[in-house]
Amino acid sequence: MNRNYNRREFLRKGAGVAVTLAGGTRLLKACNLPPVTERPVVSIVKISQDRIGYAVEKAIDLLGGLETIAANRERIMLKPNLVAESPAFTTKPEVIRALVRLMKRYGKDVRIGEGSTAAAGFNVLNDQIYRTKNKEILDKMQQYVFSQLGYEELASSEKIPLVNLHSGEMAEVSVPDGLLFDKITIHRSIQETDLLCSVPMMKTHVLATVTLGMKNLIGLYPGTVYYAARSWLHDHAAQHSSPGVAFEIIDMVKAARPGLTVIDGSMAMEGDGPTGGNLLKMDIIIAGTNLLATDMVAARIMGFEISDVPHLVLAARAGMTPSDPGQIEIRGELAESVAYKFAKPNVVAWNSISDFWAKEEIL
Repeated sequence: MNRNYNRREFLRKGAGVAVTLAGGTRLLKACNLPPVTERPVVSIVKISQDRIGYAVEKAIDLLGGLETIAANRERIMLKPNLVAESPAFTTKPEVIRALVRLMKRYGKDVRIGEGSTAAAGFNVLNDQIYRTKNKEILDKMQQYVFSQLGYEELASSEKIPLVNLHSGEMAEVSVPDGLLFDKITIHRSIQETDLLCSVPMMKTHVLATVTLGMKNLIGLYPGTVYYAARSWLHDHAAQHSSPGVAFEIIDMVKAARPGLTVIDGSMAMEGDGPTGGNLLKMDIIIAGTNLLATDMVAARIMGFEISDVPHLVLAARAGMTPSDPGQIEIRGELAESVAYKFAKPNVVAWNSISDFWAKEEIL
């Protein structure tokens, strides 16, 4: 028997947090809660016959269409999750290509930006990960990752720029009520973006529990400022008692203010992600304009309670909405119809990781 939910189990599990993710007005009334107006919308679309592009467009249409999402927004930045050079645990180019073509169809100025964590031969030597601020290393590493994963070909064929978020012209942005920082340095292209779109691969994570739209924004911390790998950043957060690398996630969410999340669930990873888990063919796309709502839905589909994920709990406490899944409107597939109980990661506290993991620096 597989680990899929049946409907009754999914609804019962959701009641422990608030109202089931699949709940609309009918379920809200059944729980004696008042109807919620202007609820955040999250769309769920099954990928049929590997037609990823079609599923992406349908997910966007269910949110009201790009003409609504990107109204009066001309400069679009797509941020995939390209943690390293392996296609096994990174956002599929087909998902990004579908978004690029959709946005160009509406005349948008679109680009792809990433600041990858590590790659063999650059800041990974003899299976040892090192931290570095060295611009030359990071520039070559990012170009290599883009090339290995097919993003150079994608950018060339679609005639759009790739942006190395590790280096280049930077800007300081304020972090309202920051947990670690009052200001964060980011690539100026992000500051000048009208619509930042986080496009993660659906994965578990040994530090963050899950890596979805919010965790994907760690890649916006430029390596020439905060190092790559971002072990210095996590050290800094751990010293301030951050739960599950949540402080650095929440601060970047506040600084970057993403306006669209599209989760690549074509292939997902369970167990000890983000790189060492097992792959699952989930065949779904999840999208939303509310970052927290979209991640809540995806986490619940993966079999996690919201209380299992420190940065989701902290986001709600920090004033981000929604405060519970019952305030979310689901469009497309019922959440329980695509839910699957992912094998949990062996979550470890950052300060318990070996001091040799990305502690030494390549100059």
